Amino acid sequence: MLFSLFYVIAISILVMHFTGFLARHNLEWLVLVLAAAVFPAVIYL
Repeated sequence: MLFSLFYVIAISILVMHFTGFLARHNLEWLVLVLAAAVFPAVIYL
């Protein structure tokens, strides 16, 4: 359940990034937060 919620949030952040929504609203830092959240999982696997 938690993984599916994470993936839904991650996909929505990426869609908003590529459509320019985050840049218009000064929320580009969300992409960095997403990358930092994925990083420990990459190290663990």
